[in-house]
Amino acid sequence: MSVSAYKIIELVGTSEVSWEEAARNAVETAGKSLRDLRIAEVTELDMKIEDGKVAAYRARLNLSFKYQVKE
Repeated sequence: MSVSAYKIIELVGTSEVSWEEAARNAVETAGKSLRDLRIAEVTELDMKIEDGKVAAYRARLNLSFKYQVKE
């Protein structure tokens, strides 16, 4: 039987274009240093406002990845 363990971390991605791009930026950036990414759950969306206009979209998400076990 295979046993697995997963770590969940919280990330915030940003974008000047959209919430979807902000979430994608967070996942793709994490993927450069973490392996076996599994699930990304968007937990919060917000915007940075400057001079009454949207300056950036932000997506907060929980990202899980599988622990690597040395045998």
